[in-house]
Parts: sequence; C-alpha cells; structure tokens
Amino acid sequence: MDKAYSQLLSFSHHKTQTNMPTVEEGIRMQQRALWNQFAPGWKKWDEFTMQFLKPMGDAIIDALALTPTDTVLDIATGTGEPGLTIASLVTKGTVIGTDLAEDMLSTAQAKAQAMGVLNYQTQWADVSSLPFDDAHFEAVSCRMGFMFFPDIALAASEMARVLKPGGRVATSVWASPEQNPWISLLMGIINRRLQLPAPSPGMPGMFRCAKPGLIAGFFEAAGLKEVTETPVAGVVTYRDVDEYWANKTEIAAPVVNALKQADPAAVAQIKEEVSVRLQEQYGRGPLAVPFGTLIIKGTK
Repeated sequence: MDKAYSQLLSFSHHKTQTNMPTVEEGIRMQQRALWNQFAPGWKKWDEFTMQFLKPMGDAIIDALALTPTDTVLDIATGTGEPGLTIASLVTKGTVIGTDLAEDMLSTAQAKAQAMGVLNYQTQWADVSSLPFDDAHFEAVSCRMGFMFFPDIALAASEMARVLKPGGRVATSVWASPEQNPWISLLMGIINRRLQLPAPSPGMPGMFRCAKPGLIAGFFEAAGLKEVTETPVAGVVTYRDVDEYWANKTEIAAPVVNALKQADPAAVAQIKEEVSVRLQEQYGRGPLAVPFGTLIIKGTK
C-alpha cells in the first residue's frame, strides 16, 4: 500500500483531459477496494473487534447526548457499530450507517436484521460528498474513520453541513503509536526486518490523526463549537500469541500487505520475534495489550 500511495502522489490534483484520477479519488478507490477485500476477515472477527472498539463507541455515544427521537448518521459504520447500539437508544428515531465498502455494509445490514433492529439502515456513501440535505441530522458519529478519509477537512465540513443547528458530532481516532503497542509492536518489527519505506505524509494510516488537537482543529475550521478532546485508554486481550497473530494477519491491512512482500522464512522469523516480545512484556498467558485513543466532539 505504501508503494501504491507514493505513486498516487504523482497524480495531478486536477483531472486531465484523459480523466486521470486526482490524488483524493485514487485514495478513495484504493480504500474502497481495501475494505471490501478485508470484509470477510472483519466478519469472522466481528465479535472480537466490536468488543475491542466498544469503549470508543460508548464514549462517542456519551458525547452525543442522544434523545429518543434523534435522527443519527453513523459514518464509516463498517460492520454496524456504534450505529446499531445508537439505534437501540433512539427508539423513536432512525440511524443511517454509511460506508465506502459495500461488503462491510452487507454485514452491518445482516446484523441489524438478525437483531431485529428496524430503525437502522445502511447506505453507501462517500464522506467527501454525503448524499443528504443540509441540517438533516441531530447527531453524527464516526468511529475510527478520519485517518482513512482522503480529505479530512472536507469530511469535517460535510459532517457539519448535514447537522442541524445545535446538533452534535463525535469521533474517535487512534492516539500515538507509543500508546498502541497492540499494533505498533508488530508493525515496528515488520518495518525493521523488511526495511519498508515510511508512508508518505498525509496518506491514510492508523496514526495519521494521532496528533493532539489535529481533528479538533478541523472541527473548529468547519464551524463547530464547544469542541473538546478526551483520551480513552484501555487494554485489548488476546487469548494467546496464536490468537494475536491470527487476528492481525487476517484483518490488519498494513500487516497483511507488508507480509506479502516477505518470503515464508522471513514471516516465520517475524512471528517468532513478535511472540518473544509479547510474552516478555505481557506474560505467557492471556495478553492484555494497551491501546490509546482520542475522542473529539463538537456542536453546530
């Protein structure tokens, strides 16, 4: 992905007569293909992943101060959360979950049907051009989406546009790599062993929005008020090293794409080093590995 993103930097920011995609369009197409590619793995690991991300979803819900009649937009809904939980709270309202990946939305819709949630629906949408009228929603949620959006400023502006006056928006992003060894430990070993180039600045990535105040600044620039930023930290627990490795090599796109560049012997060496490091730091039983996030909210 890093190589592909680097190639995108050579694209013009304006369409040419040959209809060459802009940088943003190229990123959007890659993100759509990527998340559709990993949708089966996310479906397989859905229960585990939703439990992992639940603290951030709960913090977003608390920040939105929902009422039963609210109409809510859940952007980057993925397999359905926190949108489905929000739907259970806005019992006289509705929730629309949007995403760029149709296959992720299929899982979300199937979950809603299985749960008997009637006030949640999915709709394919690009956050840079939301297909909704101005001032349509009382609340907008977005859990772990901003770091993958092609144009962060435009995404924040679109969220503000579709909010009613007095409406609330809340999002979560990953904090610094140092606060997230659940993924940075593994990626650090992979990058060192495979000597991978650093990702191009501004390209989508897990820690693209980690700088304190970054998303808050975009919210304020979009006209939102009462903007606050709050850290939420915790641990994600893996049964053992094998579960950790299986999880990361099935749903973590940076890991999967990096390991594709390695031969089986190198992959085995990486797994062994990861196992040793995890057990040294977190013990030989269940692995409780820290994570850190930022919750940013604002009011229109």
